[in-house]
Amino acid sequence: MSVSLERMTAASREVNGAAMAAVLASGIGALAMGFVALLNEVGAFTVPALYAPAGGVTGRTTLVTVIWLVAWGVLHARWKAREIAPGGVTFVTFALTALGVLAAFPPVWGLL
Repeated sequence: MSVSLERMTAASREVNGAAMAAVLASGIGALAMGFVALLNEVGAFTVPALYAPAGGVTGRTTLVTVIWLVAWGVLHARWKAREIAPGGVTFVTFALTALGVLAAFPPVWGLL
């Protein structure tokens, strides 16, 4: 009887690491976008334009997309078979997203 109970417990355990990796990677991508925009505005780091008529935004968004995909890939590889507490990941994701939005907000650039 205990063997079947152990199997049921293991089978009912939810493996959500892949989903939590995607959630956290979105926050990392949002922070990267804000950080790249901020660095571009202060002149510390300029990403070249990939498509001249659209301007420098093409290079910045491509760089941030690569950062997001790498973060997602690394987190997915590490967490895919794990059960991750969603509360902590959600909080960190919201914090990273808020920092990214704040860094991309033009009045913040004026403070520097």
